[in-house]
Amino acid sequence: MKRYLVLEDGNVFEGEAFGSKQIATGEVVFSTGMTGYQEAITDQSYANQILVFTNPLIGNYGVNLDDYESLQPKCRGVVCRELARVSSSWRKQDTLDHFLKQNSIPGISGIDTRKLTRIIRSHGTMKGCLVNSIEDKNHTIEQLKATVLTDQLVDQVSTQQPYPNPGTNRNIVVVDFGAKHSILRELSKRNCNTIVVPYTTTADEILKLHPDGVLLSNGPGDPESLPNAIQMIKEILGKLPIMGICLGHQLLCLACGAQTFKMKFGHRGFNHPVREIATGEIMFTSQNHGYAVNPESLKDTNLMITHLEINDQTVEGVKHRNYPAFSVQFHPDAAPGPHDADNLYGDFMQMIDSRKEEF
Repeated sequence: MKRYLVLEDGNVFEGEAFGSKQIATGEVVFSTGMTGYQEAITDQSYANQILVFTNPLIGNYGVNLDDYESLQPKCRGVVCRELARVSSSWRKQDTLDHFLKQNSIPGISGIDTRKLTRIIRSHGTMKGCLVNSIEDKNHTIEQLKATVLTDQLVDQVSTQQPYPNPGTNRNIVVVDFGAKHSILRELSKRNCNTIVVPYTTTADEILKLHPDGVLLSNGPGDPESLPNAIQMIKEILGKLPIMGICLGHQLLCLACGAQTFKMKFGHRGFNHPVREIATGEIMFTSQNHGYAVNPESLKDTNLMITHLEINDQTVEGVKHRNYPAFSVQFHPDAAPGPHDADNLYGDFMQMIDSRKEEF
């Protein structure tokens, strides 16, 4: 069955359909990861986005329960050069094609993803739609241009009720802006007693839980669309140790007076080199974001830059000068990707323990 990817700039790609039969509209973005397609598709930071894989083959090892980053993916569509005809792995429990059908996510294969990626890099991220016929190309493009994509994405992916991830050591509150399961796995490795709360949770509600620390999770969309979360962070800053990841990093910076901006095409994949300024150490990181912190806006805040992206010098990490709080733009839990930065969870634990010793 034929399927078409239509971009708002007028480009049309013809390919073969897989996954769900439904049509879909979203922001077209690309990921440079060589593996980890399941983790990417189930990463809630891809909510409302059509995900293009630059790796030429996906689906070759199937899908399994262990690699879910969420159980209800909000990715709008999947684009690839080739979908594996046969998937083979001792961990396989399902095929990618069937998995996408079950989750109502359409896919398209057989197109020139290199050309598509170059278009996105030149033009920037843009709206696109996956359709099963294109009898009137101009009408389809005009409809696409007129479509307004919502920026209220966190509400679609955050938990609606608090829930525990039990442990026996430090008490951690994770504010869920679209949290990856791998964050909870990393906290479980460190025997943390974790309570995951909705993004609408107030500072008072968090303080009533008497946590040892607060982790601000990753998530989709524009950080400036979350004023209540920014206010919550302002109110707990200095009262509890804070660690922010991805969207959580941007929100911490906004709470401290910095500004964010939308990137041309973002960072997505897990081969992004980052330099830690204090040590000069370079690590390869897993990233998925379309917004970044304006480095100039940090000059009048109490935040110091700790990490920079080597390719484009974007801010990848900050630390508060006065309070126990830090954040990173990348995902130290990886999943998928290299674990060069997973020691940051250890730094968070040490920050918590040091504060305990003060009291």
